[in-house]
Order: sequence, then structure tokens, then C-alpha cells
Amino acid sequence: MSRLVFPLFALVFILTIPSLTLAVEKGAEKPSALGFKVKSLDGKEVDLNEYRGKVLLIVNVASKCGLTPQYEQLEALHEKYSPKGLAILGFPCNQFMRQEPGTADEIRQFCSTRYHVGFDLFAKVEVNGDGACPLYKHLTSLDVKPKGPGSISWNFEKFIVGRNGQVVARFAPRTRPDAPEVVKVLEAELARR
Repeated sequence: MSRLVFPLFALVFILTIPSLTLAVEKGAEKPSALGFKVKSLDGKEVDLNEYRGKVLLIVNVASKCGLTPQYEQLEALHEKYSPKGLAILGFPCNQFMRQEPGTADEIRQFCSTRYHVGFDLFAKVEVNGDGACPLYKHLTSLDVKPKGPGSISWNFEKFIVGRNGQVVARFAPRTRPDAPEVVKVLEAELARR
């Protein structure tokens, strides 16, 4: 009889391990989008944890793209919602048909004179492939609606990050920053405390 008890006990124990692991994985908090350091357009290191408590709209931007006029809507959102806790983070990227060829000074000049950008701009990054910056490797790995995981498809792809650092939405490049579906998510996140 003792021979049957041990194998039966071992079998029950082994069968419960996957359910314990699954419960831990379900309950575990996802990594935060704020756990990264990036460089500002001036080349200074910025810890994204400095944005904790704010709602973020992270966008890969370019100066010579058909979607570049979205800078206007981004700046309008910045002016309207930054007092309520929104921070827009623009990451210039030259990976899509070399539509952001400028230096940091040229990018700053273009954004300030053409679109009067007042939101935060960062150093040029890669968003896809082996050379992608760690922040974008993280963002593109997440299954968030409506777009889901996968590579950045073009300039002006948008990620919304809640006050707790969790990515809550991802929108395709052609979805305007002031589209109703984007504003709805932004306002819902801004209403959270």
C-alpha cells in the first residue's frame, strides 16, 4: 500500500504545479513602460519613471512624412490635456523611407517653427529590428488593443500609457491623435487617480 500512496501523492503534487504557476502568472503585474531610460533631444538621460502619475501618449515621429501634420493634433492635445496630467513623448525615427534625416537641432527647429511643439521630444531611435531601443522592444511586444503586438508599421504609431505605467492602447499611424477613439481612452485614463 505504501507503494501506491507515494506515486499517487507525487501525481497530485505534479498536477497542481501548473495551476499554481498559472495563478502566479495571471496575478503578476506586467512590466511597466516607465522602467526605461531614454535620451532627450538634447542628449541628456531621462528616466521615464519621472513621468509616473501621468498619462503618456508615446509616438514615433518624422518630419518628412505624409502624416507629419499630426504634429498639429499632438500639440493641440498637449495644450488641452497637459494641465490634467497628459505628457506626450515624441521619438523621432528615420527607419521609414528615411523620413527623419535631420540632426537633433534640425528636428527641434522644424518642430518649434512649423508646429510650435511644446511637448517632450527625444533623441532619434530605431523602433523595429535588432537595433530597436529597449522601450520600443517592450511596447511592440504587448498585446494591447486595438492594434495588438508586432512591429511598428510606420511613423506616428501611438501608445497610451496609464498613470501606473501600464500600456492600455495602441493605435495605427493613420489614426489621428485627436480621433474620438484615442481621445476616449486618454480621457478615461486621465480620469483615473
